[in-house]
Amino acid sequence: MSTDPVGRFLTALDPEHREAISAKPREEQEQLAAAWERELESDTELDSLDELSPPAAEAEAARRVLARGTGSDLSG
Repeated sequence: MSTDPVGRFLTALDPEHREAISAKPREEQEQLAAAWERELESDTELDSLDELSPPAAEAEAARRVLARGTGSDLSG
């Protein structure tokens, strides 16, 4: 498992979004990964999910980051 935040974020994404985000500049990937980490740290609902399934919590946080519009324009 990668300790790189961008790598972990990309792993948490579904394949379609992973491909689209991978095509973006590294700086944008880092910004999305930072938002994803903040989501994981700040949401108590995700804490509960993380206890049951860390990958599910990470995937949910990634969906939330993209849904907020920080990554919703996946066309590049």
